[in-house]
Amino acid sequence: MKKRLIGIVTKNNSAKTITVTIERLVKHPKYEKFLRKKTTLKVHDEKDQAKSGDKVEIIETRPLSKTKRWSLVRVIS
Repeated sequence: MKKRLIGIVTKNNSAKTITVTIERLVKHPKYEKFLRKKTTLKVHDEKDQAKSGDKVEIIETRPLSKTKRWSLVRVIS
């Protein structure tokens, strides 16, 4: 089963490629405070439909280039 994630588009400068940032909360092992961690992924957007600031759903795919391993499923908002 392929992973599905929801994130926010931060860049859409390249043709057919967007950059999506995914935020998650991680508990510090010693101090038990919750920290915000960010993961930045390159995502394949075939139709160039996602704009900067959009909330999108992405899915894991085969390697499409040196850095792209994800593909756009839909634009949520």
